[in-house]
Amino acid sequence: MTETRERLNRERVVRAAIGLADAAGIESLTMRKLGIELGVEAMSLYNHVANKSDLLDGMVDGVFAEIALPEGPDWRAALRRRTVSAREVLRRHPWATPLMDSRTAAGPATLRHHDTVLGALRTAGFTIPLAAHAFSAIDSYVYGFALQEAGLPFRTGEEAAAVARTILASTTATEYPHLTELTIEHVLKPDYDYGDEFAYGLDLILDGLERARLSSGTDHDGTGQDSGTGNPRTR
Repeated sequence: MTETRERLNRERVVRAAIGLADAAGIESLTMRKLGIELGVEAMSLYNHVANKSDLLDGMVDGVFAEIALPEGPDWRAALRRRTVSAREVLRRHPWATPLMDSRTAAGPATLRHHDTVLGALRTAGFTIPLAAHAFSAIDSYVYGFALQEAGLPFRTGEEAAAVARTILASTTATEYPHLTELTIEHVLKPDYDYGDEFAYGLDLILDGLERARLSSGTDHDGTGQDSGTGNPRTR
């Protein structure tokens, strides 16, 4: 019985490219290697993507499609779930972080993602400028954390402890008292995991944004109008 080959289309090409980038890094991705992965000549790929740049746009859009959209009436809980999801997705695809905001041809998943996040903020009563500030602060944090986490010389608590001991062995507490204190009292704890820092920092940002939202004087529906008067607020 002859095995039926899966029909080649744009989605399959992009999915295969994401898999190659996950395995060996974005720098190693070429149209030739992608063709080999899919069992076709490289030229056949151009029936589905215009060029390498178009392929990268599709890959970024595919990554955005994996991030959970904010849902529910509680904006803080919704944005927290969405941001935790974004961090998990970026851990699966570390090559994507530098590309997320560098592409100029945003795909439908990317646009839907941004629109939904802004919608959650506006519905919660964020003014347009404050929604922009909130979106920027949250995404700067998650992208920055993802880049820092990907660049660390360790992945587990045991590896972190080994790096910390190496540093301590080459210094003295007198030279760097605060660094020594942090390393001994925090990093060398049995349950230490650098990834735990993410949730703490995210909650600090969300707490600050909630205070800003409450002090902005905007109604819960995000219209920026006084209830019953129809007069725009001046703030």
